[in-house]
Amino acid sequence: MVKFSKQFEGQLVPEWKEAFVDYWQLKKDLKVIQLLNSSNNTTPTNHHSIFSSLRKFSVFGHQHREHGAIQVHRKLASSASTGDMYETELLEQFADNDSAKEFFACLDNQLNKVNQFFKTKEKEFLERGESLKKQMEILTELKTAMKQQKEEDSVKGKTEQEELQENSIDDLEKNEVPFTDSPRSDELGKSMRMKREDSKLRTLSGRVVSFQGKNLRINIPLTTPSRTFSAISYLVWEDLLNQSSRKSGPEGSKLHINKTKLHHAEKMIRGAFVELYKGLGYLKIYRNLNMLAFIKILKKFDKVTGKIILPIYLKVVESSYFNSSDKVIKLADEVEELFVKNFTVDDRRKAMKYLRPRQRKESHAVTFFIGLFTGCFVALFAGYVIMAHITGFYRRQPNPVYMETVYPVLSMFSLLFLHFFLYGCNIFAWRKTRINYSFIFELASTKELKYRDIFLICTASMSAVVGVMFLHMLLLTKGYSYAQVQAIPGLLTLVFLLLLVCPFNIIYRSSRYRFLCVIRNIILSPLYKVVMLDFFMADQLCSQVPMLRNLEYVACYYITGSYKTQDYGYCIRGKHYRDLAYAVSFLPYYWRAMQCARRWFDEGQTSHLVNLGKYVSAMLAAGAKVAYEKERSVGWLCLVVVMSTAATVYQLYWDFVKDWGLLQMNSKNPWLRNELMLRRKIIYYFSMGLNLILRLAWLQTVLHSSFEHVDYRVTGLFLAALEVTRRGLWNFFRLENEHLNNAGKFRAVKIVPLPFHEVDEED
Repeated sequence: MVKFSKQFEGQLVPEWKEAFVDYWQLKKDLKVIQLLNSSNNTTPTNHHSIFSSLRKFSVFGHQHREHGAIQVHRKLASSASTGDMYETELLEQFADNDSAKEFFACLDNQLNKVNQFFKTKEKEFLERGESLKKQMEILTELKTAMKQQKEEDSVKGKTEQEELQENSIDDLEKNEVPFTDSPRSDELGKSMRMKREDSKLRTLSGRVVSFQGKNLRINIPLTTPSRTFSAISYLVWEDLLNQSSRKSGPEGSKLHINKTKLHHAEKMIRGAFVELYKGLGYLKIYRNLNMLAFIKILKKFDKVTGKIILPIYLKVVESSYFNSSDKVIKLADEVEELFVKNFTVDDRRKAMKYLRPRQRKESHAVTFFIGLFTGCFVALFAGYVIMAHITGFYRRQPNPVYMETVYPVLSMFSLLFLHFFLYGCNIFAWRKTRINYSFIFELASTKELKYRDIFLICTASMSAVVGVMFLHMLLLTKGYSYAQVQAIPGLLTLVFLLLLVCPFNIIYRSSRYRFLCVIRNIILSPLYKVVMLDFFMADQLCSQVPMLRNLEYVACYYITGSYKTQDYGYCIRGKHYRDLAYAVSFLPYYWRAMQCARRWFDEGQTSHLVNLGKYVSAMLAAGAKVAYEKERSVGWLCLVVVMSTAATVYQLYWDFVKDWGLLQMNSKNPWLRNELMLRRKIIYYFSMGLNLILRLAWLQTVLHSSFEHVDYRVTGLFLAALEVTRRGLWNFFRLENEHLNNAGKFRAVKIVPLPFHEVDEED
């Protein structure tokens, strides 16, 4: 049977952990009481034990309860913001027991803390609920107005067509027919009129609507280039319509509502309802778990002391605010009704798919296939290594065709799936340490990849890659020429690319689509609003520069048809390829720098500009390395050392202080931070030292060290794998720091911006 402490820790909301009952501290205090009782009762007599046991029962055989051991006083709240406070007074039975006083003082503090937090969050969600109700009313009125306008437009069009047939009115007269001829259109124009104000009432992302006597702005965040361009074109179109309206007179103004913008507004409100409902669900969990924790700890106290305290204190807990308030339940019911009515057309089952998405069940078949493909990979890789050793393809040779043409494909896939495997290890570690990575990355619980899915993809893919490489090498040893078998690695790469962009609902389509969207956001990073997943993935690309350069070479080798003539130096000799090599070396850093610039533009924090400088220094260092590889002169070597040293110091500072939140001078944990997710501090010190060593991998460019007779490309792959490993280590501590930031602000649900805002005409 699972202990309650484990169950409690596994079910609580991670970001609200500090606001829950400190069950572990109460258990420690109770342990002290138990030790004191055992030391005081080391030599009890049998007569005393029998007498004390018989005294607990009445003549009628019922257990006699000792009431009056404690008395809980309730202090009324001094203001609406602060809740009632509770304080326990110990009577004669515990009057001289200091450990019991400490226990009940801690228990009172926990009860007061729970009540205060529940009241604060309840107020926050109630205010959010009221705002959403008003937003929903505005959205409903706007949709009704659009529907009415569409009907009137269709009726008006038929009327004009009949008049044209009867009276033969020319096109010029047709354009001068005013819209507001009917009384209904006059009334609609008065109640809901789109009017152009001065520039202070308009932005690229919103426009002012006259609604129920108030000016409302529809603000849709310009998170994508399409929204930005559509907002600009919408404003231009609005100007043309208003100019036409002025020519037609004051009664010729037509109600113009952008359907796309209204659709985005509806989507934002729907997302806000989902997040509110999720927050209300968390608050219900908070109430139930804390109530259960109080019951469990009071039962333990009664068992340790032999007193009956549970009924007395539990009555106080049950009547306290966090357990007696029903506002959360009522608001959750209202949210369900509104969502069913407005977003799913009274289809409750469909609404629950949004409000209560079911977790995808993990299949035992996944575990089975992980083991199967792992065995296949190990066997194939062992055979490949043995055959490579026998044939000597990996040794230094005067004509290294294999290492120049086939090895880049194997190196590319090895680095890619090593990185993916480490990401699976990250997910496993995040789940074990209760880091809410799904919330941080804004992943859908029904579609996100579990660590077992990632391990399955890695083992299956690498089994296929190594199997194809083994077959290719086997054919070469059988006497086939490179011209006959050289297309095999290219076909392997093509198959993986086709699987990545496959539109059919197979092989994790939702995850593949999300991955492609993130890559698109990175490539066009200045134009897209940057979220956590975008810059996290861009950081991964910064560690995959060797893989990108291998991909560049493989693409050039097969697209230009060099694999037919075995002219592997064709791409390297080309000027365009060399220019592209420079670009590929610093493009990931450029994308990340542009993300920092966009975040600075959106948030206005200078720290993003400082972070931008880190990636600029990395770009300069990467460019110097590529130049040194082409022209190995002393000047370029000195530049590589200077730029790489400066970039390394910059990156180490940012890794430890900003991304990991470590090296805090006044921390209770020396050179770390106050809050740590891992119990063993030695792991943090070891990780810092390992990160420092792996950051110095660029010294290989200067030292030119290699493994005896092994080709230098193998050494390059080894160093690239070390950088990927460093990134996997960085990922864990980066998200740990982000999780602690969310927990410090008790941020467990996403705050979705609302589209409709009231503005003053003077603004």
